[in-house]
Amino acid sequence: MRSTFTLFRNLTLSTLHSQRTLPFRLLPTRLIAAAADQRVPHEHLIFHFAVEPEADEKRLPRPDVEVMELSQVPELWRRSRVAWLCKELPAHKAGTLIRILNAQRKWLRQEDATYIIMHCLSIRQNETAFRVYKWMMQQSWYRFDFALATRLADYMGKEGKFAKCREVFDDIINQGRVPSESTFHILVVAYVSSPIQGCLDEACGIFHRMIQLGGYQPCLSLHNSLFKALVNKQGNFSKQYLKQAEFIYHRMVTTGFNVHKDIYGGLIWLHSYQDSIDKERIQALREDMLHAGIDESKEVLVSILRACARVGEVEEADKTWSKLLQLESNPPSQAFVYKMEVYSKVGMPMKSLEVFREMQLKLGNTSVAAYNKIIEILCKAQASEFAESVMTDFVNSGLKPPTPSYVYLLNMYFNLESHDKLEEVFSQCLEKCRPNTAIYNIYLDSLVKVGKLDKAEDIFSQMFRDASIGVNARSCNIILHGYLYAGNNLKAEKIYDLMCQKKYEIDAPLMEKLDFILSLRRKIIKKPTSLKLSKEQREILIGMLLGGLQIDSDDQRKNHIIRFDFDGNSESHYVMKSHIHRQFYDWLHPTFKPSDDSENIPDKFCTIASSHFGFYADQFWSKGHPTTPKLIHRWLSPCVLAYWYMYAGHRNSSGDVLLKIKGNREGVESIVKKFKAMSIDCKVKGTGKVFWIGIMGSNTTWFWKLIEPYILEDARDFTKADVYIMGQDLMETQDINFNSESDE
Repeated sequence: MRSTFTLFRNLTLSTLHSQRTLPFRLLPTRLIAAAADQRVPHEHLIFHFAVEPEADEKRLPRPDVEVMELSQVPELWRRSRVAWLCKELPAHKAGTLIRILNAQRKWLRQEDATYIIMHCLSIRQNETAFRVYKWMMQQSWYRFDFALATRLADYMGKEGKFAKCREVFDDIINQGRVPSESTFHILVVAYVSSPIQGCLDEACGIFHRMIQLGGYQPCLSLHNSLFKALVNKQGNFSKQYLKQAEFIYHRMVTTGFNVHKDIYGGLIWLHSYQDSIDKERIQALREDMLHAGIDESKEVLVSILRACARVGEVEEADKTWSKLLQLESNPPSQAFVYKMEVYSKVGMPMKSLEVFREMQLKLGNTSVAAYNKIIEILCKAQASEFAESVMTDFVNSGLKPPTPSYVYLLNMYFNLESHDKLEEVFSQCLEKCRPNTAIYNIYLDSLVKVGKLDKAEDIFSQMFRDASIGVNARSCNIILHGYLYAGNNLKAEKIYDLMCQKKYEIDAPLMEKLDFILSLRRKIIKKPTSLKLSKEQREILIGMLLGGLQIDSDDQRKNHIIRFDFDGNSESHYVMKSHIHRQFYDWLHPTFKPSDDSENIPDKFCTIASSHFGFYADQFWSKGHPTTPKLIHRWLSPCVLAYWYMYAGHRNSSGDVLLKIKGNREGVESIVKKFKAMSIDCKVKGTGKVFWIGIMGSNTTWFWKLIEPYILEDARDFTKADVYIMGQDLMETQDINFNSESDE
């Protein structure tokens, strides 16, 4: 009893006489930063206005939580137990915490639970407070407390826990109450600050409900913060948020807020990326800028040039170009590209070529985008001599990649039916760059058209065998066309089987001919099957998840999204990116599904939300953070190791193999034991939450023999090089010395 009383007295005194006295005064924590992996627009919009919604949030009113001081509790034993729970609960995980609370059911009441929740919030144990609150809601004596729910939601949101903040927010609405203005504000900012796909849409929805349901007037900084998030992506991805951006602008004008010049610039920027350009609206925004006394900046003028290029407005483009020259004598290269495109739209390719030559004289150098654009324009105009001349300059400049320009050239020769010239350019492409599926498809189509079916068959087989090239629906339709019209029905059926397996769509004219052939052989036409991960896809995912692949889950953890992220500066990642994009094409979000001939695969893309990824989310991202499964040693096949090595493996200057893994030490130890069972000795070094598994000396030879059959063909030269280190990983690995005493 003496020790129990001493514990109670110490906890009570520390609670009552420290800076965290009741009523609780909780300091706001900083919100998590916006995602570093958000894609930046080509013409980056620089915002000069202050975006500090946290400062405005401090001034918003909140209801006070009524909570009894511990000293006012009459029963000594109750005070002692509540004080013990305040100390004990934050030290335990969710399962143990619930068991402890369940053991107190006989005496614990709402007033006691409220005190524990507020105490946990005061010492920044927000997760514990949330778990106690959810447990309290399940008890028979629970009564809804608006002030407590508001306080908890606000502090979960401030910590960036938007899912838990939203859960309490929805509980408030389900009780028939309108959340406080502070809760709306904090939840919007929490969503805006999150990099997870879909959060920006949720932020817009909460912003609308704040106005319509709550009748609140959001502050200026919240308008600015949400608007900045809408335009803080690449133009092709941001253009879907035009209506929301216009709504924010309308609210700012009608509320009487001071509209910053970057709001005008951002709106014009969004309009310039639309598929259908609203010239009248852009003109109205420009007039509003003039009335507000704001001059058009360089970014605004470039956006207007982009809009002119989309609709072919030569006169307006010339006026804008003159204004741009007044601001700076050497406009950005992208402005020259848009001016070239304007003249191309009105059928003046030679004028576009003049603009290109002018850019070379003024800027002294030429961007890859400019070369690709002028070659595209000249090839569409079938100006073959000029296109070849510019292409020669492009290749000699050493700029990369020239692949899109080769696609334009090959298409031009195909349309001109210059098949000999097409084959010559294809051979040159093999020497100068790494051809892709689109280039091979054009060459394959040319071979079929001129009747070289045997050579076409060899090329198709090469594409099928080489994972870095691969085949797609167009490749199969081309070779299927060749077989059908050559009367080779047996090979045509094999291609048909392949297309059914890959779920490729067959062209209608070919399908009619196939129906007749299959009916003669009484072959049943196969129906497409539902999506299901293949064995190879499962092994690829495990290998890349070990290397740091990210999974996002919804609030109920029923559907999950795989987020593929590749290093644009890595040759190996460039090869791997194309391969992974093809392997998971059927699973990708429609935003990341370009046409068959497009090679504009972004460095970052994601899958659709699917329950099929639930196993991987539970094993590798069980709590929103990377973990290593307990049974990982059972899944380390050579294929898994190969993709792990290609995605997150490196070689230092000594030739040692370093495998990067984010997870827990127990999982790393399990992997090390598995390696030893494979007769591969290794060492481990930990730097924070990241571990490096080092395979040294003769062990690297055995490791390479194990994974070599699964290394992508075009990636072997890079993965087997003496030094294979990318970006920031180079700085991380420089300080790792496996010759010193290992962590393992």
